[in-house]
This record gives sequence, structure tokens and C-alpha cells, in this order.
Amino acid sequence: MIDYAPGSPEFVADPYPAFERLRRESPVFFHEPTDQWIITRYADVNALLRDRRLGRTYLHVATHEEFGRPAPAEFLAPFWDLNNAGMLDMEPPDHTRLRRLVSKAFTPRMVEDLRPRIRALAEGLVRGLVERGGGDLVAEVAEPLPVTVIAEMLGVPEGDRHLLRPWSADICGMYQLDPSQEIQHAAVRASIEFSDYLRDLSRARRKDPGDDLISALCQVEGLTEGELIGTCVLLLNAGHEATVNATGNSWWALFRNPGELERLRADHGLIGTAVEELLRYDTPLPLFERWVLEDIEVGGVPIPRGAEVALQFASACRDPEVFAGPDALDLSRTPTPHLAFSAGIHFCLGAPLARVELAESFRAILGLAPKLSLAAEPEWKPGFVLRGLRALEVAV
Repeated sequence: MIDYAPGSPEFVADPYPAFERLRRESPVFFHEPTDQWIITRYADVNALLRDRRLGRTYLHVATHEEFGRPAPAEFLAPFWDLNNAGMLDMEPPDHTRLRRLVSKAFTPRMVEDLRPRIRALAEGLVRGLVERGGGDLVAEVAEPLPVTVIAEMLGVPEGDRHLLRPWSADICGMYQLDPSQEIQHAAVRASIEFSDYLRDLSRARRKDPGDDLISALCQVEGLTEGELIGTCVLLLNAGHEATVNATGNSWWALFRNPGELERLRADHGLIGTAVEELLRYDTPLPLFERWVLEDIEVGGVPIPRGAEVALQFASACRDPEVFAGPDALDLSRTPTPHLAFSAGIHFCLGAPLARVELAESFRAILGLAPKLSLAAEPEWKPGFVLRGLRALEVAV
């Protein structure tokens, strides 16, 4: 289908007209360039996220050969060992066990206790932006806030935090649809360095525990060292990528919808619904993949075991069957059953934390930089799986 072009800069910049046509004309189709079945309607995406005939991995039921898939190149082993040790790419019973162990740190109550610290960090970052007369909102506010929060939760020393962003960016490059050899080798290097760093840190905390998540995880019965490292990398990468992109995408959407931005400036009570609507309107994670573990049928189209489906969150979140006037930004829209945090057993563990971080960064910007304006047209980063801006230059 010519409409679906996830490698095209034009598509990355605005995929929504193509998705509108696909939902109407070809809601389920096979895309040969990516070797994936593309699913675009909300009802289908939502159902498949909860369907246990699909999985984030297939290795709990078959080998690569048995599943008809090539084994990864040997040089990629450090990346895949790290990736497969995180709960995102596990299925029950391992996923259930690991998620239960980690989820205690991310309950809404635990996250709410972090709000004063998140608010203070957000206000400090925005004050710095104001004092400088503006700058890159992504690099100066959107990025350091969630990175600092999760690094503090884990107990990463302040002097080491500059290491995290490059590692995370290199690892997440592997999640694009067709990573180059250069990206693959960078991901391997980052996986080795990040794993070695966290292994040393966790062993130090095991001997001398602190009041942090790594220390707590070190004491958990049944959690292997590999799973601890995989969990920490997953949490850090989520903070680096999804929440950062959500903030940048949201402000770019607000600048393109000045009437809604003025509503928000006039009524900060809209922040809660605004966060949900902005996550729907321009989700930072436009697609999520699943492996088909048993033959299925979607919208009357048979999809065989061994296939990979690409669930199009960005399309589902603009489906008029669920959202009235889906291409309009409405900051008071409610309810907003978007899929930005996925659904089913892999629903984002960090969703409560992301919501607080987004709300507090909005609150700080609206309060301390009430005249924030766009200083330059932004460019999108390449790649569609993790969709965000290179930078967002603003004036105050």
C-alpha cells in the first residue's frame, strides 16, 4: 500500500491522512517492505492487545526455526540478551512474576508521593529556560525531567547520569523497523556498557543498600541479576524516549492549535484532560508489534501463525468510531480511551508516573512561561516506531 510509508519523512511528519484512508479502505493488510500485517482500526488494535494468541515474543512456545523466523545475528547477542530480560518482551509466567515484583514501585499512591519532587524539578528546569530567554524545550525541559526522576528512583549517582541518554538512544535505535548496520553495532556497544554499569551498581547496592529501587530489587527473592538489569534499562529507556517525545509532541500540537493553547492558559484545571487528549492526538509510540502464536482472523482477513502484526496506535487514536471529530484537538475531551499506554497485560507500568511528569511539566511551563511561543519550525526525528521531534525551539 503506497499510503503506508513508515520510512518516509513526510509520513513520519503527518501519518494521519494516510491512516484515515487505510481505516476506511484497507484496515487490515500485509505490508511487504516491513513483512508485517498492518492493523489500523481501534476495535481491532484494542482487541489484539488483549488477545493471548499473540505475544511480544514467541520464544516461550517455539525456537526461531520452529517459528519460521531467522535467528538474530550472533553479534547482536548482547542486545537481545538485555532486551529479552525485560518484562516488555516476556510472556507469562515470567512476565507475570517480574511485573508483580516491580509494580510495587509504580502504584498511583507511590507515584503521587513523588509529585512534590517532580514539581520542584519541573519548576527548576523551566526557570532555567526562562532565565536564558528560551531555547530547546526538548533538550532543556522535556528530556531532563523524566530522566532525572527515574535516575533518582533507581539510585543512579548524579555524576553518572550523563551516560544514560547516549546509551538509551543507541539501544532504542534497534526498535526502528529497519535499523542499519551502524545502528545495530551502536546498540550492541550500548547494551554491553549499560549492562556492565548496572551490574556493578547493583552489586555495590547489594553490599551497601540505599533508599532506592535498585537496592530494593537486589533484595527481591526470585529476581535474577539479568532480570534486574533488564528491568532497570527498560525503565530508563521508557523515561528517556516515550515521555520526552510526549512532551515535545504535545507542545508542538498546542502551538498548531492556538485556540486550545489559550484555553489551557486561561484554565489550568484542564491540565488533566489535556494530558490525555494530547497523548491521543499525537501519541509518541505510534505502533506496537506482536507475534501471531496461533492462526487468527482480523476483520475477516486470516493472519497465519508466525506472522508479525504492527498495531497502529496512532491510527487507532484517530478512529472516528471511538473519538468524535478525531482530527480536532479538544483539551476538554472526556472520556479519552486512547491506547498511548497500550492495553492488556503489557499496559505501561510507568503510566501513572508519566501522567504526573507530563502534568507537572505543563503546570510549570504555563505558570512560569505563560507567553511561551514557537521560535522555529521543528523537524521530526527519523523513524516511526518512536516518534518525536529533534528539537523544539521556543521563546519566552
